[in-house]
Amino acid sequence: MAKKNLPHKIKICIVSKKFPIVGRAADHSYLWFLAKALTQKGHDVSVIANISPQEKSFIEQDGVKVHYLNQQKINTEKNYQRMVREKFSELHRKEKFDLIHSVDSSGAKVIANHKAYGVATAIDVEATNVAQVFAILGMTQESLGSALSTAFAVTYKFLRTYLGSDRSLLKKSHGVFVSSPQQRLVLERHYLYPDRRIFNVAYGIEMTDMADRESIQSLKESMQLPENGQVIMNVTDMAEVQEVVHLLLAFESVILKKPNTRLILVGNGPKRKEIEFEVYRLALGNMVRFTGPIKNTEVPDYIALSDVYITLSARSSGFEPSVLEAMSQKKLVIASEVSALSSLIDDRKDGFLVRPADVEGISQLLMEMLNQNLPVLEIGDSARRKVLSFFDPEKMLNDTINAYYEILKNSGLYRKRK
Repeated sequence: MAKKNLPHKIKICIVSKKFPIVGRAADHSYLWFLAKALTQKGHDVSVIANISPQEKSFIEQDGVKVHYLNQQKINTEKNYQRMVREKFSELHRKEKFDLIHSVDSSGAKVIANHKAYGVATAIDVEATNVAQVFAILGMTQESLGSALSTAFAVTYKFLRTYLGSDRSLLKKSHGVFVSSPQQRLVLERHYLYPDRRIFNVAYGIEMTDMADRESIQSLKESMQLPENGQVIMNVTDMAEVQEVVHLLLAFESVILKKPNTRLILVGNGPKRKEIEFEVYRLALGNMVRFTGPIKNTEVPDYIALSDVYITLSARSSGFEPSVLEAMSQKKLVIASEVSALSSLIDDRKDGFLVRPADVEGISQLLMEMLNQNLPVLEIGDSARRKVLSFFDPEKMLNDTINAYYEILKNSGLYRKRK
């Protein structure tokens, strides 16, 4: 097949289960900014996503065309991947795409057949199972037995996921986007993925002026929070019980000395009943608030309500938007030292890094924060400055476009532009 000239205007299909058009603290909220900015630069962007907030199958806004599959319940990942491939095939027949960018594993079947479609392929590291390996590392405790069991679990998970799906997906991907040095290192050393095909792009969120935030008093009253109490907040998908249990155990020690403190768990998920059971087992029923499912636009208001934001999850493959929102609001942030956030947060300068299984250490740190034995204002100011300087929207856009052109070259389908 004769090679084509590199296009000046790239026809891009972005595939992601989540594609929020509103809510800057939502998962993958950066995708809307990116897609919109790409169209403003003259590129053509279509998106295949799952659930539409307006319950529509198609939305076109600011030049971005979003096609929703609207599958409330996904029986198996493979079935959903098949549906994505069918939608992609339908769209590709009408307008030939140059590149597919699969943010998660949804586009795996399209990528597997990329030669038949004649498209270049890009994935985010989230499309692989790298995050699961980090999650296991986060559960390590300071003992020889724990270290050995963790090593075994990591090896088993790596071999199972790499041989099961990741090897094929990476082999057929012409480029992989990462957001932290740890992810790049893992792909190079353990997955043997070529460095020249790895692209580091710092996905962020659109910042707003904190002074414009509405009063949170009504929210505080609706959650029946003590007037002079302090609030610890965690955003969770409730997919892993142990992550939340470690937080609950640390919180259990805190309320013995700070009985007016409350823990808010924002979100919903498949393990909620099990987490609720743990809350009542630890006799924390009156101290823990569950928000249930909330709108993406409401997350910043809950963050504004809190004194401390904590996330012990190591499963995230990038920078969680809710964490970035918390830092931009000058909140004290605690994150996992084995997550991608460890490349963003300088421990005890603009946030805090902990080992997720270190319950005693987390409890002591929370007490330091709540007793204000730390330079709270300085750390908060530093956190906001870090986020504002680290996430430059224009740089994110330009880095992505440059990466797309390199990926087109890597595909072997195009001649270098003269």
